[in-house]
Amino acid sequence: MDMRQILLMNIGFFGIQYSFGMQQTAVNPVYEFLGANPHDLPILNLAGPITGLLIQPLIGALSDRTWSPRWGRRKPFFLIGAIGCSICLFLFPFVTAVWMAVMLLWLLDASNNTAMEPYRAFIADKLPPSQLGKGFLAQSFFTGLGVTLANVSLYVFQQFIEGGTEAGIPYWVLGSFMVGAVCSIGSVLISVLSTPEIPPSAEELVALRAKKGGLVPAVKEIAEAIVEMPVELRKLALVYFFQWYGLVCYWQFVALTIADTSFPATAQGKEEAVAWTGAVNGWYNIVTFSVAFALVAFARRRGAKLVHCVCLLLAAVGLVIFPSITNQYLLLIPVIGLGIAWASIMGVPYIMAVRMIPSTRYGVYMGIINMMIVVPMLIQSLTFGPVYQNLLGDTPGNAIRFAGVFLAIAAVTMLWIKEPPIVRNVDEVSHMPSAGH
Repeated sequence: MDMRQILLMNIGFFGIQYSFGMQQTAVNPVYEFLGANPHDLPILNLAGPITGLLIQPLIGALSDRTWSPRWGRRKPFFLIGAIGCSICLFLFPFVTAVWMAVMLLWLLDASNNTAMEPYRAFIADKLPPSQLGKGFLAQSFFTGLGVTLANVSLYVFQQFIEGGTEAGIPYWVLGSFMVGAVCSIGSVLISVLSTPEIPPSAEELVALRAKKGGLVPAVKEIAEAIVEMPVELRKLALVYFFQWYGLVCYWQFVALTIADTSFPATAQGKEEAVAWTGAVNGWYNIVTFSVAFALVAFARRRGAKLVHCVCLLLAAVGLVIFPSITNQYLLLIPVIGLGIAWASIMGVPYIMAVRMIPSTRYGVYMGIINMMIVVPMLIQSLTFGPVYQNLLGDTPGNAIRFAGVFLAIAAVTMLWIKEPPIVRNVDEVSHMPSAGH
C-alpha cells in the first residue's frame, strides 16, 4: 500500500482517539464540576479498565471469526463502536449528577473499545511485514492528531464561549464534546468507505466457517491464547503494567497539579487550569504526531526495544520535573518527553508484538495485548486512592512524580525483552494471501 492508502486506512483512528482525548482531559474535570472528591477519581474511572478487559479480547476473538462479503471482518465493529461513541459524546455534557456521568463513561468506553480493538488487527491483516511499522505509527500519528484536537478545542473554546449548564458544566466543555461526536463517526466512515478488507482464501473461508461462533467459543479461544502466549509477550505485559499504571496517574491528576502550581485557588482559576490542561495535553500530542513517523526509521535502525526504552525515559524525566514548575508556559517543556513516549507507546510495541503471534490469531492477541493495558488501569483504579491519601500526602504533584517513577521502571524492564527479528520477506511468514498485498 502507498502512504496515501495507509493514511486513509487509519484516519478512523483520529475520531476514536478524539474520544479518548476527551476522556483523558475533560471527564475528570466534569466529575469535579459535579462535586466529586479528588481522591474518588481513580474509582470513578473504573469504566476504562473494566470495559477494556471484557470487551476488547471478545471483540478481537469475534472479529477473527467474522467474514461478510459486504461488510468485511473488522469494519462492522468499527462502525458499531463509532456510532456508540458519537451518541455518548453528544449526551455527556448534559449530565446533571456524578452517577449519570459515570454511567455515560461506561457506555462511551465500551464503544471506544469496540471500535479500537479491531483496528490493530486491521493493520496486521492489510499490510505485509515490511510495512507494519508504517501502519502502526500511522495510528500513532492519528492518535496524536485526534487527542490534540480534543485538548486544543477545550482551550480555544474556553477563550470564546461563556456560561454553563445548570449542573455547572461550562458551555465550552459542551462544545468540545459536540466536535468529538462529529469526528468519531465521520472519520471512521472515511476509513470504512475507502479501504476494502482482504477476502479470505477458499481454504481460510472453509476453516473460518468450521469454527463455532458465539461468546463461549470466543472466551475459550481467549483462554487458550493466554496459555499459549509467547514468553516475550509475557515480558511485555510487565512493561505494560508500570507504563500504563503511571500514565493513568498522570491523566487523573494533571489538571489538579496545574491548578495547584500555576493558577489561583478560585473558581475562575480552576476553569483556567482545566483549559490550560487541554493546551498542555494538546501540545504533547502535537509532539506525538510530529515524531511518529521518525520513530519508524529509528526503530528500523536501532531496534524497537531500545527506541521504546529511551522514549519512556524521556517521559519519566519530564513528569518528575513537571510539578516543580510554576510558570504555566514552561509546563510545555517537560511534556515534550511525554509526547515522544506517547508516539512510541501507540506504535512501537506493536511492531514487536506482531512478530510474536500467528497471523490467524491477530484479533484475539491484539485483544489480549489490550488486557495488558487495562489490567494495570484496573489495579490503579482500585489501589491508587489509598496510595494518594496515605503515601503521597493528598498532593496532586506527588501523583505526577509517582507516574514518572513508574515510567522509568517500565523503561528499564523493557531491556529484559528479547526482540524478535524483523521479517523482510512476506513469504517468510504465515500472513494473509500474497495476492492481497
